[in-house]
Amino acid sequence: MHVSKEPSFRESVDLMFNRAVALMDLPPGLEEKIRVCNATYTVRFGVRLRGQIHTFTGYRSVHSEHMEPVKGGIRYAMGVNQDEVEALAALMTYKCALVEAPFGGSKGGLRIDPREWEEHELELITRRFAYELIKRDLINPAQNVPAPDMGTGEREMAWIADQYKRMNTTDINYRACVTGKPINAGGIQGRVEATGRGVQYALQEFFRHPRILRRRPCRARSRVSGSSCRGLAMWAITRPSS
Repeated sequence: MHVSKEPSFRESVDLMFNRAVALMDLPPGLEEKIRVCNATYTVRFGVRLRGQIHTFTGYRSVHSEHMEPVKGGIRYAMGVNQDEVEALAALMTYKCALVEAPFGGSKGGLRIDPREWEEHELELITRRFAYELIKRDLINPAQNVPAPDMGTGEREMAWIADQYKRMNTTDINYRACVTGKPINAGGIQGRVEATGRGVQYALQEFFRHPRILRRRPCRARSRVSGSSCRGLAMWAITRPSS
């Protein structure tokens, strides 16, 4: 029996891209130039923890630098790999282009289970990862600006911003090297629930469509799946007021 091979995450993104560009009249070669990632940096570094040296593998992929800085989160998960960060970096480029946000797309990740490490150990690991990226301008307010993602949050962004400041003492814009920082470290109100609020606005517009209104959506039920920032924000925003 023939079993079809499921496409990888990166291949799935390319399939969607191909469907879109098939409807466009692009000059020869431009389609391929847009599709491929400009660069993906892989770093392996050691940190002495618990009496021995542990080696970690991290990635930072830059999909497109047609506008700078490039933008995209850093995730901590055991499943992080080159295929995943390149796919996510490409999606960042496309999302920014669709809403005309003036950024290129990037994405990063560290192959680690953050639940296995104490807070002070995570700080040492994060600062060392940041050091490797900063010295190659893969974290820079004018060139490459990370953000929180799966497994990371305000705490990790604060550590990265402080590490950047230590390495670039004369850069008055050091806080702009990452987004998603704590409020007391230069962050902004509303950032945590921003993605969930975006889903809320999309749903509002969806249910305004005449074909949907004819189906009496006021009687419909909804389910929020997931407990990430997006899922929790969606629950908080859409739950009935008491």
